[in-house]
This record gives sequence, structure tokens and C-alpha cells, in this order.
Amino acid sequence: MTIEPGQQLLHYRLVEKIGEGGMGVVWKAIDTSLDREVAIKILPETFAADSERLARFEREARVLASLNHPHIAGIYGIHETAGVRFLSMELVPGEDLSAMLDRGPLPLPRALEVAREIAEALEAAHEIGVIHRDLKPANVRMTTEGKAKVLDFGLAKAYDPATASDPSRSQTLTSAGTVAGLIIGTAAYMSPEQAAGQPTDRRCDIWSFGVLMYEMLVGNRLFAGETISHTLADVLRAPI
Repeated sequence: MTIEPGQQLLHYRLVEKIGEGGMGVVWKAIDTSLDREVAIKILPETFAADSERLARFEREARVLASLNHPHIAGIYGIHETAGVRFLSMELVPGEDLSAMLDRGPLPLPRALEVAREIAEALEAAHEIGVIHRDLKPANVRMTTEGKAKVLDFGLAKAYDPATASDPSRSQTLTSAGTVAGLIIGTAAYMSPEQAAGQPTDRRCDIWSFGVLMYEMLVGNRLFAGETISHTLADVLRAPI
């Protein structure tokens, strides 16, 4: 099914595409029933066609929908129409933290303020058993009021890594690592356990948070190899 601006998906009218990656295409849309702007994330066809993976995702989406926190972008619902599966989510105006860091490091007081808000979001999610596994500046939106909102919370965990994305199209790596383990996340920010394809828990988010905070203070990535493979090797072996 071709997706284009002006198209109606249930009571959502698509306005413009605002993002694309291995975990789906994101559109700005209008919820015509409530007359409000929302974000629509359309799931990849290979994912939506697998009933087992879809059921797993729906269970995870229900958990994520229970998250009600000022520093976490909310999920409104999961929908299906004409064979298209999609999420309706909070549309957060503002710019990504990555865009801010492209201009240089943050002043210490500002960096600490942003870090505190991200840490509060992580703590709230971890308390109900949700981990992000893809925390990075591009997944933190700075609102027009200057507050941090963490995006895509738990979606990396909800997606089965078998629905691999092409790393050339997305910075998020969701691929089978070895028979023994799976790699999921973004190379420059993932924990050593993720890089090795080992089981992960909330500590992987804490690692990513530390890497993100380093970048906010210094203005450069802590791990920045020439390729994804070089970056993963740095994560696993480089002294810190």
C-alpha cells in the first residue's frame, strides 16, 4: 500500500513524513476525531506480517502506553487498517538533542539539567520493567519550552531483531549477531553487553546515559570508529 501526504488511516490524516529508520516510517498527522497533531509510526511490512512478532509488540506497546511521565513521549495506541499496522504517538515539537550537540557541547548547568530529566525518564520506565536499549541524542527531543523528552522508549526492545534494518539507512542496528546472542541498538551508544550480543537489562540504559552525558559535556562522541564494526570494537575493548 502506497503511503502519501493527505492519506487517511482510520481517523488520522497524514501531513508529512518526518522520519524514517529500521523501526518504521514516522509521519506527522492530524487526529481528526480529537483535532490534534500526533506522530504516526508505520511498522515495516515484514514485521506487521508476522503474527507472533506483532503479538509480542502489542504486549510491549500496552506496557509502554502505561508510561505517563513528563519526560517520555507517550504512545496513544496501536492500530491496523487495510493491512497497515501503525502506532499513534505524542508529537513533540522542538529539535533533537543531536541537533543541539552538532553546534557544540552544552554549558555545564544546562547539561546537568537535561541529564537529570533524562535520568528521571529512565528511572520511571525501569521501575515498571521497560528498558530503552537505543538511548542516544537523536532519541531525545528538546521541546520548545526547553525540556527533554525521550522518544521511542522501549520500541527497540519491542522489535524482534530478526526484522533487521540496513545500517546504511539507519543508525539503529537491529540485527542477529550470533546464534548465541543478538545485537540491538546504536553502535556508538550501546553497552558492551549489547555489542557482544549478550542479554541486557537496565544497566545498558545506564551505560548509554553515561555516553550521552559525556557527549553533552565534551561535544564529541566517546566512541566514533570509522565503521560500525570499528565502533563496536572500541566499545568492547577501548579503555575509558
